[in-house]
Amino acid sequence: MRVAVIGVGLIGGSVALAARARAGAMVTGADTPQVLAEATARGAIDRAAETVEEAVGDAEAVFVAAPVGALPELVRAVLRAAPVDCVVSDVGSVKRALVAGIEDPRFVGGHPLAGAETAGVAHARADLFEGATWYLTPRPATSGVLYERLHRLLHALGARPSAIDPATHDRVLAAVSHLPHVLANVLVAQAAATLTVGEQPLPATGPSFRDATRVAGAPSAIWTDIYLHNREAIIAEIDGVLERLRDARERLLAADAGAVSAWNDDAASDRRRLLERELVGGALFELRISVPNRPGVIAELALELGRVAVNIADMALYPASDMREGVIALWIAGSAEAQRAQELIAGLGFPVASP
Repeated sequence: MRVAVIGVGLIGGSVALAARARAGAMVTGADTPQVLAEATARGAIDRAAETVEEAVGDAEAVFVAAPVGALPELVRAVLRAAPVDCVVSDVGSVKRALVAGIEDPRFVGGHPLAGAETAGVAHARADLFEGATWYLTPRPATSGVLYERLHRLLHALGARPSAIDPATHDRVLAAVSHLPHVLANVLVAQAAATLTVGEQPLPATGPSFRDATRVAGAPSAIWTDIYLHNREAIIAEIDGVLERLRDARERLLAADAGAVSAWNDDAASDRRRLLERELVGGALFELRISVPNRPGVIAELALELGRVAVNIADMALYPASDMREGVIALWIAGSAEAQRAQELIAGLGFPVASP
């Protein structure tokens, strides 16, 4: 496969390394001359391109890895230059506005839940996406053939693709990614104000503070765009945190040991429940769904399964010779998950069988 990566930093460089090492792809990169030289030296790309047009001219798949604010213009430039049968995706962590503004059936919004505190291709890794959820935001107009191609490629990179609608994606990421960065920034500011007293040396801090503030001060070149483009969802999460902080304050003010213990025990239960949601595994079960050949049918199935947290381990398309209908084969991990998927798909009105 011929893959182009626009923006060969930490994420783009890791895509390039994984595509070459794990998918056997030929990778072309587009970035500044300095970055391209470093990417070539690291073995991340086979070819350096001076322009977007040169990079994507013969590509079968393109990943646009740029700051959130730059994505709309850059994705449109890629789509203007890319072949008609090329799938184009991005890796931005805010999806709603971007996906709403681009209706091209070749575009599938994407966001890998992977990264590091470091930046740049020097820190890129071929195994960065191993086992990582990679959100995809298909639209009704998305090409089913190109969605399948992207889904298979992401599996080859080691990721677990999962479909989600853009608005839900942005609310979820505000809660589990963007808000933690806000809180980390607040915590370090609070600690600095509390612990800095005259010329006294700072006291030692424990691992709790270190772990909770690991992402504080993440690169502004990336995070300012994220904060501003998803500000409505982030503000809603901040409001929720303020309510919970007020509740914690009242429990402490009342010096009620029972209420404080219940609060702490509830947190442990919530954390355990959230961690259990990430567990996947078990044997793969195949489902075969008969569908009409109409735009949006793959996006509909993928999004509905994503809403109930059913992970599609793999997928394949088998169109009929007359192209009026076809079969979608899905492989689901775990018998219980496969049963849930089969019931949901049948409820949507599609004939489904487990061979």
